[in-house]
Amino acid sequence: MKKVLIMNGPNLNLLGEREPDHYGKDTLESVQKRIAVYAAKYGVETMFFQSNSEGGLIDRLHQARQEVDGVVLNAGAYTHYSYALRDAIAAVRLPVVEVHLSNIHAREEFRHTSVLAPVCKGQISGFGVDSYLLGLQALLGFETE
Repeated sequence: MKKVLIMNGPNLNLLGEREPDHYGKDTLESVQKRIAVYAAKYGVETMFFQSNSEGGLIDRLHQARQEVDGVVLNAGAYTHYSYALRDAIAAVRLPVVEVHLSNIHAREEFRHTSVLAPVCKGQISGFGVDSYLLGLQALLGFETE
């Protein structure tokens, strides 16, 4: 069975409360349940991690290199400036798909650039919770019925 780590960065623990016009009304818990149910249909085991700390994300990514087949990562604001997280992604040599609930390219100028994208398998943004499901598909290379 394939194992995938779904990682969420700063402020994503406030989903459902924080800027619902951009991020939706689903809580992080409900998002995780939806991802787990979807993944299970395809025989994929999911693990979840959220941290508001850059170091916490990096530590978990380092640990994941020996536990999972890939990572779906919503790094939140760290996407735009965390060279430390970028270097960790490159170092662990796991396939990582960067995802975002909102379309980062249709928002504030500072959100248009991802320092993580060059070391990720790809980037998916703007599809709400489905960004995670699309990221999972891209990571594992499977099609839905």
